[in-house]
Amino acid sequence: MQLHDFDVVIIGAGAAGLFCAGVAGQLGLKVLVVDHGEKVAEKIRISGGGRCNFTNRDTTPANFISDNPRFCRSALSRYTPRDFIALLEKHRLAFHEKHKGQLFCDRSAEDIIQMLLAECDAGNVTRWQPCNVKNTQFLASSPRGISAGSYQIDSDLGAIHCSAVVIATGGLSIPKIGATDFGYRVAKQFDLPLITPRPALVPLTFDEAAWAPFANLSGLSLPVKIETGNKQDRIAFVEDLLFTHRGLSGPGVLQISSYWQQGMPIRLNLAPDTDVAEFLSRAKATSRKLIANELATLVPSRLADTWVGQGAALGHNWMRPINESSDKGLAALADRLTRWELRPNGTEGYKKAEVTAGGVDTRCLSSQTMESKQPGLYFIGEVVDVTGWLGGYNFQWAWSSAFACAQGLAAALNQK
Repeated sequence: MQLHDFDVVIIGAGAAGLFCAGVAGQLGLKVLVVDHGEKVAEKIRISGGGRCNFTNRDTTPANFISDNPRFCRSALSRYTPRDFIALLEKHRLAFHEKHKGQLFCDRSAEDIIQMLLAECDAGNVTRWQPCNVKNTQFLASSPRGISAGSYQIDSDLGAIHCSAVVIATGGLSIPKIGATDFGYRVAKQFDLPLITPRPALVPLTFDEAAWAPFANLSGLSLPVKIETGNKQDRIAFVEDLLFTHRGLSGPGVLQISSYWQQGMPIRLNLAPDTDVAEFLSRAKATSRKLIANELATLVPSRLADTWVGQGAALGHNWMRPINESSDKGLAALADRLTRWELRPNGTEGYKKAEVTAGGVDTRCLSSQTMESKQPGLYFIGEVVDVTGWLGGYNFQWAWSSAFACAQGLAAALNQK
């Protein structure tokens, strides 16, 4: 049987895999990228409304979730947003800042993909697509013509021998573009621990009956303060919220979903920039408008109408002129509007999740090189238990972890 020989095989042609391949190839390694999909980097292609939010200028380790929070510091410090921006400038790609440090391509996400492929070409990287990996075997002894301590990979396009394997296959989010559990299966094969994967940056859903009064608000958006957790580990974001037929979405909800756990409540302040109690008290003294009309100066009118309609169930009549309302009723309205507590019954799952939280436990990886305790086996990108906030942070983790891995591969393999 003919063996195809490479220094490194990178499984997964997404953001992390392609970037790692380009850097490793340019550092002198013979690199093969294998992917089961017909197209490379589909997640890049669909991200940011087709313009790819490729990093965030303000990236810090605090913008990431992990069971081992300190792990990401090393890689993030050695390849920063400024470094990736310099790469775009080298390729003369135009970009802009949209919001809170989020950087997008001016033209298309395709620009990022073509840049990564050009970097791979500069490193003489070989790509096999579509190509399924059937088996990955660590060679502890020395079969004829093959060195011990290396790997043999069986694929659709033949058997491959290599000194190192990099798993860059992502998580379970968005299965329609090819997401699989391949990386987790490889980790289990080599007895590497996993932090249980779960959907993250994902819309939240509610019991149908409980949500019925708000289902008609689908499509309505407004800025809110949203939080979850208890006093010791409370996390909050001020972002836009979007009502859906089944629950809540929008940037604020996606952010909080990465921290939310089954059974936990979320709390919403629907008018975070206003002292609502003071506003209603002033309005009572000066206005004869309906409460809903006054509220409509703070929140969208559809929400104001729905909100006052909930008063009867709570023992209050909010469907009246504000000057005829009791102080107690208005105080209750202000409290509910600024501390609305809800209990989601779940999420929209991996089909709508932008990323997967959890993954390969970083305690079994080197923060310097991304190599696992299994010699010569590396994990990078989303398959690792490092999950960024919404806003370009997950792409920055892809670039940073891939760069650290490529540097580690070069240091290890160029010495052989």
